[in-house]
Amino acid sequence: MRVNVTLPITLENLKRSLTRLLRQTSSVCEKIMELLGQNKIDHHQRQVAILSQDSFYKVLTPEQKAKALKGQFNFDHPDAFDSELIMQTLRQILQGKAVQIPVYDFVTHSRKDEFVMVYPADVVLFEGILMFYSQEIRDLFQMKLFVDTDPDTRLSRRVLRDISERGRDLEQVLSQYITFVKPAFEEFCLPTKKYADVIIPRGADNLVAINLIVQHIQDILNGGPSKRHNGCTNGHSTPRQRRTSESSSRPH
Repeated sequence: MRVNVTLPITLENLKRSLTRLLRQTSSVCEKIMELLGQNKIDHHQRQVAILSQDSFYKVLTPEQKAKALKGQFNFDHPDAFDSELIMQTLRQILQGKAVQIPVYDFVTHSRKDEFVMVYPADVVLFEGILMFYSQEIRDLFQMKLFVDTDPDTRLSRRVLRDISERGRDLEQVLSQYITFVKPAFEEFCLPTKKYADVIIPRGADNLVAINLIVQHIQDILNGGPSKRHNGCTNGHSTPRQRRTSESSSRPH
């Protein structure tokens, strides 16, 4: 998508220009939850749950945090994530257990002293830029989706998010993007595209692809042919052990 900006390029004008673009898109997982009607259901009763890799950033050392506050730490490198905790969490999910998910503060670059509970669900959507990088983690997923978004859109989303939600200035955001984000995407994220079962071009704008995924999940929830292979995306799905009278199956 090409965006023509005729106003002077000030921070305020840039934010206004990007907001119009960003409102046309939303995360694929959130769109799936919306179409399934799961976002209006109490967390205890949801049949579909969402986890994000961003919740599993490692606890930084004082030296690393000092770099992070200056925009000089690479959060897009595989080593930035707590893979051990991710595996532990996924194993608990596979056992049908409720799990505690860390809450990460992107302003201070640290974990908060609180957790979010995710309860057993029939389908779990686990999204993140490097979810397919580790084979050990990748092999736990039965359905893998790669959301393919235009580079300009990815950059514009990051600029607006980091400025409006994380209190960073434009120069720092662009410097971090050029130094860390773009190279890490090309080296670590993009090559994992080959592991995807389904590639979704144009992200959340691709309603045809998203509706197909939604239909697949609905088949699982309704006990259709895929029920014995619970589903998940970018993700994946996992079995829910809600009652001893219910049978469980291997997740996606």
